[in-house]
Amino acid sequence: MHCDSTLKNRVKRAQGQMAGVLNMMESGATCENIVVQLKAVRSSIDKALGLLTAHHLLQTIESRQNLEDDAVKAAVELIVKAM
Repeated sequence: MHCDSTLKNRVKRAQGQMAGVLNMMESGATCENIVVQLKAVRSSIDKALGLLTAHHLLQTIESRQNLEDDAVKAAVELIVKAM
């Protein structure tokens, strides 16, 4: 599967955030601070998932039907917002 640089960057960012969380745990950071960082990781992963899902949905729709590009993009954006 071909992934664009935006998706790869989001995954790399989440990976870096997870490494930071592990460092926080090893250095004795407070539970509250770790929770904040884990929430940031979850948000980053959710956004990557949304991008991946949108990309896949667009490819699927475009390969099967001749729909207006704006209508397809609007539908995908709505799905991503709902996630």
